[in-house]
Amino acid sequence: MKPELTLHQRTLTLTRFPVRKNETLQAWDAADEYLINHCHTMDLDPQRPVLILNDNFGALSCWFANQAPVTTVTDSFITQQAITNNLSVNNLPTVTIIDCLADLPAEPQLVIIKQPKNNRLLSWQLQQLCHLLPQDCMVITAGKVKEIHSSTLKLFEKYLGETKTSLAVKKARLIFTSVNKSLTAPMPQPTSWTVPNHNLTMTNYANVFSSDSLDIGGRFLLDFIPSKSQYNDIIDLGCGNGVIGIKAARLNPHANITCVDESFMAVASCRENAQLNLPTTEKFNVIASNCLDNFDNQSADLVLCNPPFHQNNTITDHIAWQMFCDAQRILRQQGELIIIGNRQLKYHEKLSRIFAKVDTIGSNDKFVVLRAIK
Repeated sequence: MKPELTLHQRTLTLTRFPVRKNETLQAWDAADEYLINHCHTMDLDPQRPVLILNDNFGALSCWFANQAPVTTVTDSFITQQAITNNLSVNNLPTVTIIDCLADLPAEPQLVIIKQPKNNRLLSWQLQQLCHLLPQDCMVITAGKVKEIHSSTLKLFEKYLGETKTSLAVKKARLIFTSVNKSLTAPMPQPTSWTVPNHNLTMTNYANVFSSDSLDIGGRFLLDFIPSKSQYNDIIDLGCGNGVIGIKAARLNPHANITCVDESFMAVASCRENAQLNLPTTEKFNVIASNCLDNFDNQSADLVLCNPPFHQNNTITDHIAWQMFCDAQRILRQQGELIIIGNRQLKYHEKLSRIFAKVDTIGSNDKFVVLRAIK
């Protein structure tokens, strides 16, 4: 797949992250192109901020980096890596990259939004913007036509202001919203619920998977978390709100627990949930990372994982495969990887390629729980 985006006599070299050999997908989409084409003739103030939300791999951040001070907001550690890399490759000025829970810059002249997959995150961001934006700020959102529904537009109307849409181009559409300060309301609090069978109370920020209840896969995996004295170091990989790692910490109070996720909202939720559900967090650590990058080889005894099967809006198994390979690398001899997955994903076949032994330790009509031993 070609890495060059060429528009208006400019060419950007853009790479998706994590980097894969023989990449078949490009690092931008038709919605990025539509936004760039629409904004190309704008006369931007070189001193006033441009705010970009949910830029997937940095196409928008790179395009606007030399036109005005840019602040990019993302919930993704991987996106941060991609933007930083692509700015460097194209010899562009640095931009300010912040997570979704950080304070936004004052008085932006333009807000550009890539429509997120999660409407909860979109609603949260629109409410945050309504607090911040001056009346003269333009807000332009782009997304795929098939993902912009009447219900989507109602969210813009409800939380930010009057909304209109463009014609479709290459199956992408733009949304134009005027700021109505009378809609400003208190920011919503994270959702909270209990898991009675396990005596847990969980909270989730807006972009955490299954934000208002425990997802059925995670609920099933809870019953298969082992307790062994030989577990000194346990990792909850792709931890989400941390429910798996917290249960593991309760069952193995002697062990060091590390929870890892690439979502900053997930990391924040996990930290808060550990404080809420554990008597002490002295041995409980939470970090944002791309899978197990920078973890030492043979440094863990048990990895627990409920792997994703998509990246942004793209269905893919390459993240799960990286998780499995990283787990194999960092496990000590006889270390265990325990995962849950939908039956049709056939994770057993993948794991058997890199682990000495793979067993099914649990199953129901939808899921299988597999244990792979190094």
